[in-house]
Amino acid sequence: MLPSSPHVRSVYENESGVLAHAKPGMLLIDSSTIDPLTAREVAFDARAKGVAMVDAPVSGGTAGAEAGTLTFMVGGEARDFEAARAILGAMGKNIVHCGGSGNGQVAKICNNMMLAIEMIATSEGMTLAAKLGMDPKVFAGIVNTSSGRCWSSDTYNPYPGVLENAPASRGYAGGFGADLMLKDLTLVTEAAKQAKVPVLLGAIAQQVYQKHSADGHGGKDFSSVILQYLKT
Repeated sequence: MLPSSPHVRSVYENESGVLAHAKPGMLLIDSSTIDPLTAREVAFDARAKGVAMVDAPVSGGTAGAEAGTLTFMVGGEARDFEAARAILGAMGKNIVHCGGSGNGQVAKICNNMMLAIEMIATSEGMTLAAKLGMDPKVFAGIVNTSSGRCWSSDTYNPYPGVLENAPASRGYAGGFGADLMLKDLTLVTEAAKQAKVPVLLGAIAQQVYQKHSADGHGGKDFSSVILQYLKT
């Protein structure tokens, strides 16, 4: 699991990289979150050497990793997915075949775009309700039994003190870093350009997280984006 596309290309394709030493028949599983094109190109180069490869980015965060309940979104040939399933099943609960090479990345970055938008919307709603006089816990309870409910509100609420086990209640330490969310949003907006698909809210979310990172919060959990609103 590597940070970005250049790291993946280097680790697999440089002169002393994985592909230089891989033997035909080996199975490579890469759980980095990168752009779909890079995943497809590296998998193509692996197949040219007789080596099977799947891209298998994850969702579920540090809590899911500790509990062994991660979701793996897997791209690659069906037979390679079946070979990888038993290995991934030791770490995850939901192992999903998304289609051909790169499709695991498609699922991951599109899912994270939706998550970022939801987190920003939850941050705005929670902050506004509190500043208009609502008790944040009472408001969260209403939202979570109403149409505004989402994972960001009922499981990972960004408002401090609402959920005891959420990063918001421990100073936004740990979890999924804001800079990692920014990276994924940058990947998705670039992929959207290539596909010529408008992602208006995705682009706005990317800018919100870019400002959040520039303000010095990149190392905090991504739910700390609410600090953009609490400080106003």
